Amino acid sequence: MDKDYYRIIGVERKAALPEIKKAYRRLARKYHPDLNPGDKSAEAKFKEIQEAYSVLSDPKKRGQYDQFGFAGDVPRPGAGGRPAPGFEGFDFSSFGQSSFQDLFDSLFGGASRGRPSVPEKGEDLLYAMTIGFEDAIRGLQTRIKVNRLAPCASCQGAGFSARSGRSVCPDCRGSGQAYVQRGAMKFSARCPSCGGAGALRGEACPDCRGEGLVQKNDLITVRIPAGVDNGSKVRIPGKGHAGPQGGPPGDLFISIQVTPDPVFRREGADLAVKVPITVPEATLGAEVEVPTIDGPATIKIPAGTRSGQKFRLRDKGAPRLDRKGRGDEFVEVQLVPPPADNPRVRELMTELAKVAGANPRSKKT
Repeated sequence: MDKDYYRIIGVERKAALPEIKKAYRRLARKYHPDLNPGDKSAEAKFKEIQEAYSVLSDPKKRGQYDQFGFAGDVPRPGAGGRPAPGFEGFDFSSFGQSSFQDLFDSLFGGASRGRPSVPEKGEDLLYAMTIGFEDAIRGLQTRIKVNRLAPCASCQGAGFSARSGRSVCPDCRGSGQAYVQRGAMKFSARCPSCGGAGALRGEACPDCRGEGLVQKNDLITVRIPAGVDNGSKVRIPGKGHAGPQGGPPGDLFISIQVTPDPVFRREGADLAVKVPITVPEATLGAEVEVPTIDGPATIKIPAGTRSGQKFRLRDKGAPRLDRKGRGDEFVEVQLVPPPADNPRVRELMTELAKVAGANPRSKKT
């Protein structure tokens, strides 16, 4: 059985092309490898979605798939039985490399010379950006260079020279549909002469070769909000690829990667930092200066503090993207022993051992 491409994209079999494209863009953004680094399952899903879209977005491939390759309860003509009336002599097993629209075109004796003229939204654009730790905390505004599809300046995105004009397709008489009778079966499909547009375009624009769109390097100003982290996605509306036939542009999505900081460690909106303290500070208590993203701050170390104990500084973390406010900073103290090669230190520590008592874990003699 073939894969059910409609189920993979998440649309009904009768879905129109704009609906298929909309569903594809939503899934592509969700599973794109750039937005899911290291996720093998997302990468496999993205490839499956691309495979399905490559078929369903192409009218020729989709026509062949609907007639001969659907993985539901529809049997394949010519597979396990006699060919449908009027199709004797056709080798349906070879349609994996061609399409039903190719057959339709061959029956009409021509190939498509046009394309649909319905405006469509442009594809979204993905851009990976690496920023520093402080920029992620505080946000930044910068300019990036992106290569995107833009309307051709020569033909204003039409794809053909305005001087050559358009004419009604003589084969379909402007309907965009053509029919062929084969035995007892009658089929309809896009008119192979005009590509379903109902009109024949004039001479193709030499600058865009009839596509209406050209590649262009653009400098775009983007604002990265404060508090982004690894994997954050920033949407810049209307800065994706331009839409075919004058359709609206897609969006630009920026995938953020943040370089690690030598002092702070991110845990969502919270920050973690390790601070050394001496034996006297831990034993007697002290006020210790600690780093924060806002500058040095002082915390009180109570007497008898143990190594690894954590203290919270409220609202000293990173800004929260999903709601107002900031996270907290957690300070973990690490006990640093005095230098063991100093005779005076050894003398004092020996005296301390006598006063404090023997180590309960040491072996008694």
